[in-house]
Amino acid sequence: MSWLVATAAGCSGYGAPAGAPAGVPTAPSLGSSVSKYISHVVVVIQENRSLENFFAGFPGANAPLYGCAKKQQKQFAARGAQRTSSGCPSGDVVIRLHQITFDGPDLRHDWESSMADWDKGKMDGFYEFGNHTKDEAYAYVVHKQTEPYWAMARQYVLADEMFPTEFGGSFTAHLTLVAGTDDIKLPSEAEVDFPSAAPDDCDSPPGTKSSYITEKPYRVKYYFQGPFPCFDQFNTMAEVLDRAGVSWKFYATKLLDAGFWEPFEAIRYVRYGHDWRSNIIVPQTKILTDPEKGELASVSWVTPSKADSDHPAAHSDLGPSWVASIVNAIGESPYWNTTAIIILWDDWGGWYDNAPPPQLDYRGLGIRVPCLIISPYARQGESHEGYVSHTQYEYGSILRFIEQVFDLPHIGTEANGYTDKRANSLIDSFDFTQSPRPFTPIKTVYPSSRFIHEPPSDEPVDTQ
Repeated sequence: MSWLVATAAGCSGYGAPAGAPAGVPTAPSLGSSVSKYISHVVVVIQENRSLENFFAGFPGANAPLYGCAKKQQKQFAARGAQRTSSGCPSGDVVIRLHQITFDGPDLRHDWESSMADWDKGKMDGFYEFGNHTKDEAYAYVVHKQTEPYWAMARQYVLADEMFPTEFGGSFTAHLTLVAGTDDIKLPSEAEVDFPSAAPDDCDSPPGTKSSYITEKPYRVKYYFQGPFPCFDQFNTMAEVLDRAGVSWKFYATKLLDAGFWEPFEAIRYVRYGHDWRSNIIVPQTKILTDPEKGELASVSWVTPSKADSDHPAAHSDLGPSWVASIVNAIGESPYWNTTAIIILWDDWGGWYDNAPPPQLDYRGLGIRVPCLIISPYARQGESHEGYVSHTQYEYGSILRFIEQVFDLPHIGTEANGYTDKRANSLIDSFDFTQSPRPFTPIKTVYPSSRFIHEPPSDEPVDTQ
């Protein structure tokens, strides 16, 4: 029992676990020549997983195999729940995370469910939106099925403090991954959840309304009372890259009606501008052949098909091999020595996570997601193995890193809701004093040819 309580102490804390490698290399400052080492950044975006759902038990990570839950249901006893006087809020139970496969349930993951899961930082409300049993969110995918992700983490960097900009699901996550904000009216209104009609962008039917939350009154949600989802209320990284002459591509399943997973279709500047036909690349599987053709852009975002997305509703184990195939395609190309690959999941998907997200504004931060950072210059841990970063990152951290690599200005000011300036850069997960590491291919269950020849998909990846 003493070991149980000690292990579960991570339920309410998000500090760095003991034993983290010391000796952070000196990082170049913003505006210095990081491009001497990195000149290509690839952001791979998967679906709906919390850090603990994929990495529970990973050595050195803040990812215990137990969670905190309010003592509400008899079902908890069936999983070995125990009362505890420490590690969880008073009156909660410690519950063992159970194993699932990629055939696991699809959990609710919108603004309301994230508020309940978060429970004002107690991280013990994940039982409230279970569909079948009250503890189904307290689970992790069996390691055998996520082995390619674990292999990447063991070789490169696992960031165990990556938080979305905002609570809630995919729509706002994808907007903030390219803009660092989704504020539609300053200083206190931001997009939330999803619009009233698909495809949730500039090509939605006339009369489509988005939803929004407010800062004053605090975190009040207005359902389908916001603007048409073709946004010009905020800038994105597209404008910044275009002005600087930095090439970029967004890989998507289709050009029109891709929904949440092609956020530039909801950005007026891109949808009706010169970038639309040149920078939105379909199908997404071209990311597997562009590197060998010498056609990798300076900045790339990559989204998957539903089958390859890790989304629970897909009931598919293709995701880890899809992502590993992207890494292998770049790693085995001439681009390897100059590339940083960032892999993350757009939202937590309703799955349990123990780390209370820091609350930086009325939007969030949201519930933690996994993040892998892969590069020949990725920091190494002890014995030249993988490194676990405990730096607090948010989606703006990725944008700030891109700005740092290409010596770009920030997208906008903090006063106007942009997060890229306030965010910690990913730069401390790199060590530019080391020689670039040679690439070792990641083993996959499914070969890259399976994805290269994958038929185009019209199926939406998610509807939340």
